[in-house]
Amino acid sequence: MSEKIDLKKTLKIFYQPTTQTPSIVEVPPFNFLMIDGFGDPNTSELYQGAVTTLFQFSYTLKFTVKKDQGINYSVMPLEGLWWMTGVFDAENKDSWQWTAMIAQPEFISNELVENARRQVKIKKAPPLIDQVRFENFHEGLSVQIMHIGPFSDEKTNIERIHSYALNNGYELAGKHHEIYLSDLSRISPEKMKTILRQPIRKILSNKFD
Repeated sequence: MSEKIDLKKTLKIFYQPTTQTPSIVEVPPFNFLMIDGFGDPNTSELYQGAVTTLFQFSYTLKFTVKKDQGINYSVMPLEGLWWMTGVFDAENKDSWQWTAMIAQPEFISNELVENARRQVKIKKAPPLIDQVRFENFHEGLSVQIMHIGPFSDEKTNIERIHSYALNNGYELAGKHHEIYLSDLSRISPEKMKTILRQPIRKILSNKFD
């Protein structure tokens, strides 16, 4: 049997940033299963349904590919894009908009995705299955850091990556991005690992300055 593919290990630069200093990376395009929504993720049934649906879909896809093609790979962690109309307010969670998503290996095709969708409908029938889309997402230039601890303590590290970008001649460009590396049912909040990532772009100097 071929070795199990784990993109978190082969693409360490994107999934194992340090906790000490923000780093700037050029994130390549990835294909994702995605669901859009809004509201406080702590209380929203829509968000919880999206997470459940994405994992059911991803695991069905994984086992189908392993059975039919003999390719074994690890299901990637849950990720989230977060934003709101106007200035982002970390405290006003009810106004948050989000995209919940899970990255897929490059050999996953639309045909495989739709086959898995049919299987999930028959076996699990999650209510959001028809809202899942398969889409390429190219984040590009970004600044990131590893956050250790509960989500409620992220503010300091979010400010760190923002300041790091601004102090190095970049401006923020795009949606706040989080990658959840820990299983919340098996680990205490103080030990949770979350990658905090922010797309950026270089500030172009005015040639007339």
